[in-house]
Amino acid sequence: MNLIEFIQVWIIAFLTLSLLSFLYKDNPFYKLAEHIFAGLSAGYYVGLIWHSVILQQMIDPMFDNGKWYLFIPGILGVLMFSRFTKNYSWISRLSLAFVMGNTAGIFLISELHGKVLPQIQATMRSIDPGQGWGEFLLSLIIVVGVVTTLIYFYFSKEHKGVLGGVARVGIWFIMVSFGAHFGYTVMARISLLIGRVQFLIDDWGGSIIQLFS
Repeated sequence: MNLIEFIQVWIIAFLTLSLLSFLYKDNPFYKLAEHIFAGLSAGYYVGLIWHSVILQQMIDPMFDNGKWYLFIPGILGVLMFSRFTKNYSWISRLSLAFVMGNTAGIFLISELHGKVLPQIQATMRSIDPGQGWGEFLLSLIIVVGVVTTLIYFYFSKEHKGVLGGVARVGIWFIMVSFGAHFGYTVMARISLLIGRVQFLIDDWGGSIIQLFS
């Protein structure tokens, strides 16, 4: 490990321990690491947007290829800064309206073809026992879960009698889904924690041994 790598490891270890110190209580070391992270993230995204969006997708095509119609989205972007003024902040609504309408139109199609239709197709899988009992039970559980969950969100009629019983089954499916998502999130965070602990033990610990050897 050379001198530059040694310094990098100690800086990363300091910031890691500073962030983990919040587990004890809020302190100046945590605030320092938090502010450094926020500042670096803001600076990184400003530079990224400047080069990948403003330069590569607007200024360069305008002056190199003569695509002067890109001047319109540029003006819409500039109008967003009118929110910093009290009297003319309403002008930014023009840009926001364009962004919201354009985003809704694009995501409506992408979500429909990417998620909704494939999910409906997967739900409508055959429940023919001839495909094997394991596959049959899995398909049956999916169909029952979808139907009962949709019935739970059907509020046009009071959930009583058979409808209430089916809705309660839907609640069980919803709770199982929430529990699975929560467990997945916890496991992802634990994986991140394991990575940081491995860094402190292997890299930072190795640098300490190298320092005193």
